[in-house]
Amino acid sequence: MSELPFPQTASPPDPLSLSGEGEKEEPVSGDHFSDHAADYAKARPAYPPELYQWLAGLAPARDVVWDAGCGSGQASVALAEHFIRVVATDISPQQIAEAKLHDRVEYSAHDEATCPLEPASCDLVTAAQAAHWFDLVAFVAECRRVLKPRGVVAIWGYGLTKLATEIDVEVQRFYTDEVGPFWPSGREHLDDEYRDLELKLEPIDPPPFAMTVTWDLAAFATYLSTWSAVQRYIKAKGEDPIPPLVERLSPVWGPGPRVVSWPLYLRVGRLP
Repeated sequence: MSELPFPQTASPPDPLSLSGEGEKEEPVSGDHFSDHAADYAKARPAYPPELYQWLAGLAPARDVVWDAGCGSGQASVALAEHFIRVVATDISPQQIAEAKLHDRVEYSAHDEATCPLEPASCDLVTAAQAAHWFDLVAFVAECRRVLKPRGVVAIWGYGLTKLATEIDVEVQRFYTDEVGPFWPSGREHLDDEYRDLELKLEPIDPPPFAMTVTWDLAAFATYLSTWSAVQRYIKAKGEDPIPPLVERLSPVWGPGPRVVSWPLYLRVGRLP
């Protein structure tokens, strides 16, 4: 999938302090971000506004959208610019607590199978960087319950960044070899660019979309530290793998900021 030039200049997120000390209970299935919800909310890039404009144009109306697996509400708030009401749900109460407030967004802690909407009341269902953790059978059943006739389901995600070749090779090695064993089940769907997800939709082909930010190395490292595999690595080994990676990247990154991009993988359609 090719990338669109949607530049966005972002202030570097606050650096993380990750010691790996202390034991915490394992999150419930599908919840991989509660332990670092605040950092996740700060460090994740924004989706291009053109994506939301395109999705709003597909919906039968612009009344109600369900944003499933909403996390800290990044997509939810953007969708509120196009829809009257956004019902945003996530399995993690900690993520909901960090969510961006908006007068047209209603947040609640629910999983992908329990939307608090009435039947046939929803124009669009979205899942941004979340569907690979879902029970897809249960999710599709709930989509079928809440969607209006001709309502649209849109899921999207992103994988590794695109920078310079020498940086991409090092990040790929870190992703696969160093923290690779610590990825929860489900990440393989992103590796396959969502092509393997069993979604029985009447497909709608999307145009190419990409996220783009301008970050220095410190901001990029903070983003990497929000990976669920990095957090699981820290809990298992009691050490943070990010500082050694930064040392390896620093000579090839250079002193200033770089444009960082992520191609988006989309599955969009209507339920037959």
